[in-house]
Amino acid sequence: MKAKYIGLTVVLLPLLCITMVAQKVNVDFDKAATFTNFKTYTWKQGTPARSPLMDQRILEAIDKQMALKGLTKVDADKSPDLVLIYHAAVEYETQINTVDMGGWYGWYGPYYGGGTSTTTIDKIPVGTLRLDIGDVKQKKLVWQGRGNSNLSDKPEKVEKTINKIAEKMFKEFPPKVKK
Repeated sequence: MKAKYIGLTVVLLPLLCITMVAQKVNVDFDKAATFTNFKTYTWKQGTPARSPLMDQRILEAIDKQMALKGLTKVDADKSPDLVLIYHAAVEYETQINTVDMGGWYGWYGPYYGGGTSTTTIDKIPVGTLRLDIGDVKQKKLVWQGRGNSNLSDKPEKVEKTINKIAEKMFKEFPPKVKK
């Protein structure tokens, strides 16, 4: 009986680790852009989250990071230095899990019981957030961040995920150009 629980733990532990994958974030930027010249920004419509509440949380998370980096949000008619556009998407990954409760070989020889296998198929929502930052005067993209993560069905967990992605995106913003 004890061996059965150990076997179940060995099978289920990797599955739990898969569901707790951290947020993946990538950034890219124009190495010729002078980020120290940028002081103000405004928003332009992109592809918002399906939920107006999630849309608001994404905007707030990015606004917070921009403020921490010393940039000020202004209206579009105030000649901002930068324009921010975000795109949100949710895709579903299929995860197939099989738990075998059948016999196995152990140090004491083969163990055969009335084993069964159970297979479940899960659809895991994966959210992607892409942020484009453009130089208004040059009319070109100067910075782009992309993050994705598994999404929970609990709004407070999704909000934490959004904040973590925004923090990771802006960790090294403005980028330091190597000469």
